[in-house]
Amino acid sequence: MNVHQHLAAFSVSPTSDIPLRDRLIVALDVESVHQAEAIVEELGDSVSFYKIGLQLQYASANASDTISFARSLVAKRKKVFLDSKIFDIANTIERTVENIARMGVDFLTVHGDRKIVQAAVKVSREKLKIFAVTFLTTLDQQDLRDMNIPLTVDEFVSHRVGVALEAGADGVISSGLEAGLIKNLAFQRGRELQVVTPGIRPPGSPANDHRRVATPYNSIKAGADYLVVGRPILNAPDKLEAVKTLFADISKALENRSSAKVAAHSL
Repeated sequence: MNVHQHLAAFSVSPTSDIPLRDRLIVALDVESVHQAEAIVEELGDSVSFYKIGLQLQYASANASDTISFARSLVAKRKKVFLDSKIFDIANTIERTVENIARMGVDFLTVHGDRKIVQAAVKVSREKLKIFAVTFLTTLDQQDLRDMNIPLTVDEFVSHRVGVALEAGADGVISSGLEAGLIKNLAFQRGRELQVVTPGIRPPGSPANDHRRVATPYNSIKAGADYLVVGRPILNAPDKLEAVKTLFADISKALENRSSAKVAAHSL
């Protein structure tokens, strides 16, 4: 057990006010709005939260199609995570976030650079939460070397988390492998920082293009608040059964995480 895993068992805050059904975010990484609509219809009431990433945002020649789809999800009382990873000058970011906030979506991603996060959180928002990207789950130590960054993955993620906390982000996007580390960094600063975790792979599932993957159970147990899951659901022969299994893993991990916290406080 490494030091981050050890600390996570003692100081992770459960963020227990998040409803169980909101902790799973289904990634609608498909080729068209029509396909996305069919998936939402198939999953019905079993899923309450969806991610609209860059692939779907640019799936139509008419950008209003995706915007209309996002608004239709909101109208159906679904939550929407707009994964745009915004990166631009401060003025453009402020104006863009203002427009997105009016759509009624819940989560938005921006790059983890200080000025970018500061510009995004500066905008007055009722429910839109800003999440800073730490380090993509498709990247690993070699990619840091290629960028001439002399840090380990944990060190780089820790730096990004520090920036996110100082800049006022609501949360960060990170691999489940670093969820415990992130929660403890926030805990040490007396802050709550929500963690959204992509690169989720149930045991035995292919990693695909992700390099830093974690299971649903291990990610939640370590401290992740939300799991973003795409292909393990979209490619499943029975999508509803895949969702059911994921919720079972999340529920079990939350129970064990809570038990570990109670045990730690009794020491």
